[in-house]
Amino acid sequence: MRGLTGRVAVVTGAAGGIGAATARRLAEEGAHVVAVDLDEDRARAVAGTLPTESIGVRADVSAEDGVAGYLAAAVERFGRVDLHHLNAGIPGSFATLPELTVAEFDRVMAVNVRGVFLGVRAAFRQYAAQGTAGSIVLTGSIGSLRGSADLLAYQTSKHAVLGILRGAAMYGGPLGVRVNAVAPGIVPTELFAATPDVSGGKDDMSRRASSTPLRRAGTGEDVAAVVAFLLSDDAAYMTGEVVSVDGGAGIVSTVRPSGGAGAWDFAAYDASLYGGPTS
Repeated sequence: MRGLTGRVAVVTGAAGGIGAATARRLAEEGAHVVAVDLDEDRARAVAGTLPTESIGVRADVSAEDGVAGYLAAAVERFGRVDLHHLNAGIPGSFATLPELTVAEFDRVMAVNVRGVFLGVRAAFRQYAAQGTAGSIVLTGSIGSLRGSADLLAYQTSKHAVLGILRGAAMYGGPLGVRVNAVAPGIVPTELFAATPDVSGGKDDMSRRASSTPLRRAGTGEDVAAVVAFLLSDDAAYMTGEVVSVDGGAGIVSTVRPSGGAGAWDFAAYDASLYGGPTS
């Protein structure tokens, strides 16, 4: 892809899943990667496997000093930052809406919304200090575009990411800074590893993905390829865009044949969700 070789790219949430896959793809395209994660050992391990000069940095993306720290480390090592994939996020609790605590809601919003805001703001400040343009990609979700009865804090946060996207794209356009987002569908990453037996958790994701048009769950590499494209000069006339990477899930009509009609036993599902038979 044009315009990635020799560039410096920050990737947050880079210790695994989509972030690690993006770090690998960008490095394969010739970029130097600053792999950022709360898990420093795994971030450094990812950086150590890349074919370009890259570094792993520990940072809490929800804190101003954490974001300032990873940018300082990037500039100290490479002198500048050209590309940002603001990917770090957490799914939060699978608790039903009445049981969701304020503390859990705030925890998800801190990482998924404040973390993205801080990353975008820092990126613009760094571009201004360098006197350069650049490209930013945010990780949204199919949950940015659709609703479901679980993961309410996560869905709320991912809707908010699109608000940041559109405002940043409007501000950045005249400066030559492009801001886009990917909206992954079912991608069973380590984020869901702690909830294997929960409805909608990791072990349930492949079954659910089998009803998408492509009949499979996605991979980190599937998403990373689109992120790399959006960061590259091949996407030079794209900004403010949300690109779904969901196996076609977003186009499915669940009330038509071949779109999932009758695929689920909703009486049993509702009973498990609400604790008894429903009318």
